[in-house]
Amino acid sequence: MGATGWEYYVPYQADTAAALEELRERVFREGDYHWREGDGQTPAAPRPATIEELWRDEDVQEQGTHSILDMDRVLRPGEHPVWGTVQPVHPAEACRLTGTDVLTREHVEVIDGLVADRWLGRVAVLHDSTGRPSELYFWGFSGD
Repeated sequence: MGATGWEYYVPYQADTAAALEELRERVFREGDYHWREGDGQTPAAPRPATIEELWRDEDVQEQGTHSILDMDRVLRPGEHPVWGTVQPVHPAEACRLTGTDVLTREHVEVIDGLVADRWLGRVAVLHDSTGRPSELYFWGFSGD
């Protein structure tokens, strides 16, 4: 199948780890992730009841969900990206790419290239027209 790009906008909150967890819960609850649907001969498997149950599935362990569910935590300052993590956009990165560290939706196309590897995500604080934080933008690539 190959990796899938994904992106999500959520209301701003200072705790990006909490925002990630709430987003993961929403995506799971809404069923907005890759799940085997059956092939006409084999019926679709029932969707799991919990995220933990989802990750016990061998196909999911090997192929992922092609969604934010494949990310399990936000990196803290000084940590290096590893499989399944979300790295916040650093102000210096934002300035280098856009000329400002006050990102808005208009900057999304420019910063999208910050995710170069599969199984990694990024998060950026997006601001409104007055310069106040208004959204968190999560994006990345995952799945096989």
